[in-house]
Amino acid sequence: MNAPNPNISTDRPAIRQLDESAINRIAAGEVVERPASAVKELVENALDAGATRIVVDFADGGKTLIRVTDDGFGMTGEDLPLAVSRHATSKIDGSDLLNIHSFGFRGEALASLGAVGRLTITSRVAGMEAAQIAVTGGRMAPVRPAALSRGTVVELRDLFFATPARLKFLRSDRAETQAIAEVIRRLAMAEPHVGFALNEVSAGAARMLFRADPQSGDLFDALHGRLTAMLGAEFTQNALAVDVERDGLRLVGYAALPTYSRGSSAQQYVFVNGRPVLDRMLLGALRVAYFDFLSRDRHPAAVLNLICDPERVDVNVHPAKSEVRFREPEAARSLIITGLRSALSGAGHRASSTVATETLAAMRPASQDWAYTTPSQASLSAAYQAQAPMPGFAEAPAVRMAPMAEASQVEDHHPLGAARAQVHENYIIAQTTTGMVIVDQHAAHERLVYERLKRQMAETGIKAQALLIPEIVELSPTDAARLLEVAPDLAQIGLTIEPFGGSAIAVRETPAILGQVNAAALLRDVLDELADAGDSTLIRAKIDAVLSRMACHGSVRSGRQMRPEEMNALLREMEATPHSGQCNHGRPTYVELQLHDIERLFGRR
Repeated sequence: MNAPNPNISTDRPAIRQLDESAINRIAAGEVVERPASAVKELVENALDAGATRIVVDFADGGKTLIRVTDDGFGMTGEDLPLAVSRHATSKIDGSDLLNIHSFGFRGEALASLGAVGRLTITSRVAGMEAAQIAVTGGRMAPVRPAALSRGTVVELRDLFFATPARLKFLRSDRAETQAIAEVIRRLAMAEPHVGFALNEVSAGAARMLFRADPQSGDLFDALHGRLTAMLGAEFTQNALAVDVERDGLRLVGYAALPTYSRGSSAQQYVFVNGRPVLDRMLLGALRVAYFDFLSRDRHPAAVLNLICDPERVDVNVHPAKSEVRFREPEAARSLIITGLRSALSGAGHRASSTVATETLAAMRPASQDWAYTTPSQASLSAAYQAQAPMPGFAEAPAVRMAPMAEASQVEDHHPLGAARAQVHENYIIAQTTTGMVIVDQHAAHERLVYERLKRQMAETGIKAQALLIPEIVELSPTDAARLLEVAPDLAQIGLTIEPFGGSAIAVRETPAILGQVNAAALLRDVLDELADAGDSTLIRAKIDAVLSRMACHGSVRSGRQMRPEEMNALLREMEATPHSGQCNHGRPTYVELQLHDIERLFGRR
């Protein structure tokens, strides 16, 4: 039981100064975790140097070769020894570590790479001779003349050869290649006016994995072009431009419609002053902005850049600079939520075009190895005779037709057109000037009723019901303090809590609309969400779920026959109600088919 700890020496340890090589290798462990980290640092240096085109070549997942070529300002022969020294940088003067306008500024990347690999830098400043310097395992060679037309070429070979233990922790070449590609993709989104190319080198031949040509125009035009090339035209066709500003913070970018949701968060890209970040608070705010429109297993797609004065955000939290800390985090979070919700409201009844694409794909015949030809007059006459009604034929009861006169008067003036028929007593068929719309009457009306209930609750507030006997919940001191921090927010949605001595919390009131609740379980669920996302939408989500159920029971049921005026009234209300393009679970409430698409189905185009 009293065996000595093998990690504790019985002799007094001596304090010694580490040599420069060991210091650089330790620093490299923080800055360069894997080949993708090295690529990120080198490409960011190229961007800071004013490059307009950047080419990245790598081999074996970046383990044996990483080469970054740019057309930036370049460095002189006198600059090169300083550039590969620790804490030497052209980005800041050291007087202010908050007023940072560049990607890099710590002055550690090149020194760290030279400490763990074989680093060669060749550079040329316009009007001067090119020069080259090499650093191998921390040992710097003299500067020598070189040949280069412009810019800088940084070549890193045999990453971690000086620290072979680090190689054991790298993943497969394929996984490291994917990580490098993701780094380039994020930086390409951040800088749409810059051209990027990524090539994998194998057996002396290069295979292009990614290319993004420089985009022209203003910020939104350039970003639109870049995102179309990178994420596909479907994203930009179904994304809303976001440009909101408040209290010195500005949010710009594109956010997709709820009906363009994804099965994972892979299409969520967040930037702060153009710097790609993985910030839990910002991603949580994005989730909150969409939570009323998507089911919990669906994720929004967005590319957003939060722009602010550099002194209002600390990018020096971590050596990799992937995390940030805001001076006023609640202001940043609020801007994302309100800005996105405003953009979504502005979209009105719009649903994503992918809905129509998927519908057409489902309707298209399995084989279309035929061409449309004009039939002869004799064939047409025979076809017309075959289609004539049989004696005793009656209209199918599953189709309820609307008067043609009324439809023709309406369709020219409204996006969702005029009702022409009700099919299977659940689907409204409307004709528009350019095609047709198929509406799920129950899903559409359910959303309309839901939005109406939400407006009423916003006007009257969420009523709280006082507990006859307050429920006392024992928590840890940390959990109790965390809940009390957000107590004012909880009170706004009907949950009133107070401290009850020690680490106990007294629950005085709960939202009346939820009925009888287990207060202890509710508080622990809120704590779990706070720990996971930094904020809690749990209670709000529970209230909205109740409203959604109420809307479901109060809406037009499937199977109900509707009169033409009722169908048209539903269409008009959809056009006037935000978010009516998707039901309460994020599914589309209608499908729009263009006439030319319908004609293609029948081979007419």
